Amino acid sequence: MINELCKQAFETAKSKGWHDEPRETGTLLALIHSEVSEALEADRKGDKENFIEEIADVCIRIFDLCGSKNLDLEKAILSKMERNKQRSYKHGGKAY
Repeated sequence: MINELCKQAFETAKSKGWHDEPRETGTLLALIHSEVSEALEADRKGDKENFIEEIADVCIRIFDLCGSKNLDLEKAILSKMERNKQRSYKHGGKAY
């Protein structure tokens, strides 16, 4: 299901001209970051409706990146979730 969403996000972005020229990974990551920042601002304002919309935009940007690079995001997520289950409590010794 996730890989299908990646394909759809990429195809939509491509059909709207966002991939007419090759896009650097750094650019795509910056666009993801910008959506995360917009979600943060919506949360700071207590705007739940805009917050969830911005979170959706984060996912769509991630899906577009993975679709454009033909990455198996679904497999990577499932693998990482299994690995996280094996980690110790608050692993890494970091405050957050």
